[in-house]
Order: sequence, then C-alpha cells, then structure tokens
Amino acid sequence: MNAHPEPAIGRILVADDDADIRELIIAQLERETYLVTAAGSVAEIREALTAHPVDVVVLDLNLPDGDGLALCKDLRAEGFTGAIIMVTARDSAIDRVLGLELGADDYLTKPFEPRELLARVRNLLRRSWAGGADRPAGSRIASFGPWRLDLMHRRLIASDGRLVMVSSAEYRLLVRFLEAPNRTLTREELLPERKATIAYDRSIDLQISRLRQKLATEQDGDQLILTVRNEGYVLASIVTYA
Repeated sequence: MNAHPEPAIGRILVADDDADIRELIIAQLERETYLVTAAGSVAEIREALTAHPVDVVVLDLNLPDGDGLALCKDLRAEGFTGAIIMVTARDSAIDRVLGLELGADDYLTKPFEPRELLARVRNLLRRSWAGGADRPAGSRIASFGPWRLDLMHRRLIASDGRLVMVSSAEYRLLVRFLEAPNRTLTREELLPERKATIAYDRSIDLQISRLRQKLATEQDGDQLILTVRNEGYVLASIVTYA
C-alpha cells in the first residue's frame, strides 16, 4: 500500500498573546501554504474554532484570559480531535508530562527555532492524515488481547464492558502500537514529532507506564506492551478490527 501523501494544505491556529511571536510563527507556516489563523486569547481561540475546523493548534500556556492547560483539557473533553502543540516557557518535566496527560500531542519550550515548530507541525499533520491507513475503512473497534479500543470515542473497553478513559497522549501511543503489532517500535517511531529531543525526554516512559497500568487491570494485560532492552517497545498481540 502506498503511503498517503502529506496534505498540501492544513489549517493551523496559532494562539499566543505575544503579537511578535505570532507573526514570526505565522510567517514560517505560511511559506508552506498552510492556512493559518491567529488568536491572542482564550476567547479568540474559541471564536476561531467555532468559525473553521482546525488541524493543529499551536497553544501558548500563558494567555491573558485563561490557562492553556485548562483550555487543552476542556477542548479534549468537548471532543476536539485536532493536534495540539503546547508552547511554554516552563522548562520542567512535570509541566511537560501534565500537558501531555491533559491532551497535548507535543510541546515546545521557549525560545525555539521556528523551523523546529514547522517540523513538529508537519509530522503531526502527516500522522493525522495517514492514521489508520492500514485498518479497514469504517472500522470503529480495534481488539487486542482482552481489550477493545473504541476508535471513535477514544476509550478502552474491558472484557466485561467496563469503560476505561485514556488521555490523548495514551490514546495516540496505543494507536501507534495497534498499527504495528508484534513489531519493536523505537521511541522515535512512537513519537516522531519529538524525534530531535526524545532521547533526553523521559515523559514517554511515564506515559507507557500509565498505559500499562490500565491494561494490567485485565488478566494477562500486563504482558501486552513489552520492553525490548536497548531497542524500544512492542505490542505482543494480534489486532483485529470491526
């Protein structure tokens, strides 16, 4: 099967209360023919999302009328499925992990190179358009081991019908495993949008640990995601779709 080409156009929302930073980011993105919208507050973000569908939100955490972390959590709770890249001056592992747990797909710490942001946007768009290309069209449920994953509502279903909520970061990791079962995936393959920094970033290990804890609540669930020493992780299961 041929790889799905990267889309020629993606709609990006750049949300930052600093006008100079917004203009710098927008100028870089528009060189790639992306459709870019700007917002400087939570209210403007809400207005922009209501006006047009958005593929990627570049979200600064410090906004004049609200907190970016809280907004990210609310957007995911409301069903927003686009990618979210958090931009923050807070350079701590706790803040990064919290952002990813609340629904962000990636993060950048200020100051950053606009070209680095562009690379992150490209990777997230590529994954968004290519996601699920190997599964049957129209499939809604992926089954693996004792678990089922609801691909529409992003939640795990246990063998007894119990629903288990997963964070956006956990969901994306699990989908990546389901796309390549029984194959060892490196950290870079699991999170290609953070390839440049993943070797120094341990937040992926915490995300996988939390995902394992949820899977382990079913019999033999603790044997689904295995660590391959010095190589990466593998989903040890057959995957079927319905």
